[in-house]
Amino acid sequence: MTWLTWRQFRAQTVVTVCALALLALYLVYLGNDMRDFYDTRVVNCAPQDCTLALDAFRDDYLDVVMLLGLALIALPGLIGIFWGAPLVARELEERTDRLVWNQSVTRTRWLAVKLAVVGAATAVVTGLFSLLLTWSASRYDQVFGERFAAMTFDSRNLVPVGYGLFAFALGTVVGMLVRRTVPAMAVTLAVFAVLQVVVPVAVRQHLMPPVTATGTLDAAVFAQRIGLNLNDSGAFLRGYTVPGAWMLDEEYQLFKPDGTPYTEKDARSCMGAGSREETEACTVAQKLTFEMTYHPRNRYWTFQWIELSGYLVLTALLTGFGFFWLRRRV
Repeated sequence: MTWLTWRQFRAQTVVTVCALALLALYLVYLGNDMRDFYDTRVVNCAPQDCTLALDAFRDDYLDVVMLLGLALIALPGLIGIFWGAPLVARELEERTDRLVWNQSVTRTRWLAVKLAVVGAATAVVTGLFSLLLTWSASRYDQVFGERFAAMTFDSRNLVPVGYGLFAFALGTVVGMLVRRTVPAMAVTLAVFAVLQVVVPVAVRQHLMPPVTATGTLDAAVFAQRIGLNLNDSGAFLRGYTVPGAWMLDEEYQLFKPDGTPYTEKDARSCMGAGSREETEACTVAQKLTFEMTYHPRNRYWTFQWIELSGYLVLTALLTGFGFFWLRRRV
């Protein structure tokens, strides 16, 4: 049975191995190139040259890092479409299921071997791609990366393996239910794409309760080049971030020391202070505070493990349903 699975899967295996080998060579080259750039032009740069060096670093590598991240995010969906959906649907569509399942090999063993072989290949491919990209882009992520940003979080470290295994199991089960290869591929792509949008936008931030803290509008906050939005309802701070954290709000209302909202009228007392530095110093002297909600940077790996575990549980549930459906309904 294992030999038969290999015979059916060998073309995809050869293509995947060749593509992954070429990708690995490029990612090693890219990672070393970024490190050389950083070590020679950014490390120990003169203060007047650092901004230009960092801008050049971003301009040279932003597009390729983003493109590779998108490719890794798309890879699990492609696995679900081309490896998962046809696994059972093709047998049902071409009516070879009777021949296959009337042999000495049971349906359960047939599916178990296929899921094990192709599932292992899925884990290896997504895991190696993620490992290579994480290493290659590490210097860029160190300087410009936002670890919790959807594009970065979804294409680094552990979670791509969970996405790949889930997409493969999803494609297999959808193929059983739909019983036609092309519609199964379309449904798999649609479901996986929707999930990949919904989880970062609406689910991920709720996997752990956020931290709520009170900040003070001081010189360190102004050093982040924040903005102040003044309107009828009060004054709001925009653009402030805790280093490395995942900020859950875009703006934060400012309050005076007595707890009342800081208003546009209050802000006018500092608007005529003179230069920008003098205006900032005047504002700092008012001892304004704001509340912020965020996930601290030390939760990154916790989020990775939680999301990976969630996708593995979904994969196990889909796999169990697939065995039930194959024995009872197909």
